[in-house]
Amino acid sequence: MNNNLERLIKQNIPFTSPQVKAQVGFLYLAYCYTSSQQAYFKEYGVTLQQYNILRILRGQYPKPANINMLKDRMLDKMSDVSRLVDRLQKMDYLTKETNDVDKRNADVLITEKAMQLLSTIDEKGVETATIFNKISEEEVQHFNRIVDKLLDLM
Repeated sequence: MNNNLERLIKQNIPFTSPQVKAQVGFLYLAYCYTSSQQAYFKEYGVTLQQYNILRILRGQYPKPANINMLKDRMLDKMSDVSRLVDRLQKMDYLTKETNDVDKRNADVLITEKAMQLLSTIDEKGVETATIFNKISEEEVQHFNRIVDKLLDLM
């Protein structure tokens, strides 16, 4: 198992340092995990980014959100939130209305249809569709501490 990453990326020479291996491993794992999550949410007709927006709106409910708040809270900072919101609106998962105070901004509110979709996803257990169920609770806690530490350094 020591050379699992090297085998997966078909690398024949050793990494120049453990730090380089960690960096490449982190990127590889992130890509694999994102791909599996995208496939999972495709079953429900939404993308991972759309699911992220719907969860933000559910947490905000009954107060509306605006595009800037959604951009700020999105996990994928590269997402085109306006386009995602427009697509979700066409799917009847949210409503978008001009803000009374700031006409350049829009109030975005989750619909009952989207709440039902999220309930269905929750019932099926998005948490069960994760690699983190395949490692021990202690390993998950250790991983979380490392993630928190790395985030503090950013």
